[in-house]
Amino acid sequence: MRTESLVLGGDLGGTSTRILVVGTDGRERGRSTAAAGNPVSHPDGAAAAFGDALRAALAGVDPVRVEASVIGVAGVSALRTASVAARFGRVWAAAGLRCDPGYAADLEVAFAAGTPEPDGSVLVAGTGATAGAVTDRRLTRTADGHGWLLGDDGSGFWLGREAVRAALRALDAGEPPGRLVGAVLRELGATGTADQVPRARPRRATEWRRDRVIEAVHSRPGVRLSALAPLVSAAYRDGDPEARSIVERAAAALLTTLGRIRDPEASTPIVLAGSLTSDTSPVGTTLRTLLAGRFAGPVRPARTEVGGAAWLALAALDPTLATRDAHTRLCA
Repeated sequence: MRTESLVLGGDLGGTSTRILVVGTDGRERGRSTAAAGNPVSHPDGAAAAFGDALRAALAGVDPVRVEASVIGVAGVSALRTASVAARFGRVWAAAGLRCDPGYAADLEVAFAAGTPEPDGSVLVAGTGATAGAVTDRRLTRTADGHGWLLGDDGSGFWLGREAVRAALRALDAGEPPGRLVGAVLRELGATGTADQVPRARPRRATEWRRDRVIEAVHSRPGVRLSALAPLVSAAYRDGDPEARSIVERAAAALLTTLGRIRDPEASTPIVLAGSLTSDTSPVGTTLRTLLAGRFAGPVRPARTEVGGAAWLALAALDPTLATRDAHTRLCA
């Protein structure tokens, strides 16, 4: 009797690495989660996290039975670098896999996670932010995704940076801290007083707080400003006007990014992916209101990108396997 064929889906992101192994019936055979796997933002640990996730997901199955794979990678262009490709290649071979990894842009996988339709648009907003046009399940155009230093408008990094800038403006103006500014100062260790400054170089309390904010931000990688994004959401829910302004500007920036790759009259689906686009995020709820007034077409959430990758892997093995029922099972 011929052994069952398996397929593998993967989602290598800036927060985690996820692997899902399924049979041709679209049912799970193995699953795992490991550390961040973006080869751009985590160049040293991404391949190791990938290896950890593969070993865990394949622990109960023969890897030789995996006949097709699609792995969405945030920063997939890094895999065109010889040294990075070699590290990932060694990890893949060490897991006993013989098929091609099928690396794909994370936008393609995110789109497939939200809809079984072949054409449409996808907007991703988490640590970073980018939008893409998809035709026949292939990415054809993108906007933003330029990284925290050059773009990613409306992203988690962007929210964190705007929160810090709001705190610095308040300190410069000598204004009492509101809900958001106070939270930022506490998070960055800038809530002390001038009495805590060494006597050899006394400063006024406000100046000391401002310097502490600047030093704290510049002492860590810039992308880590995204860790402050939850402070914006919490302050927004408490009615803080500064947080409200940041959230509204973030949603508007994401709408602008989507508008660069989508015709307002298009009726194809719009897939939203990433933590900031969820209906529990103030940015996500504000964005949905703006979308309804700007674009036609249904809006769909991408609930599990690794499920979308596994569904695309089924299509790669045999297009007839990528049914709507299989999509619902893997991506609902």
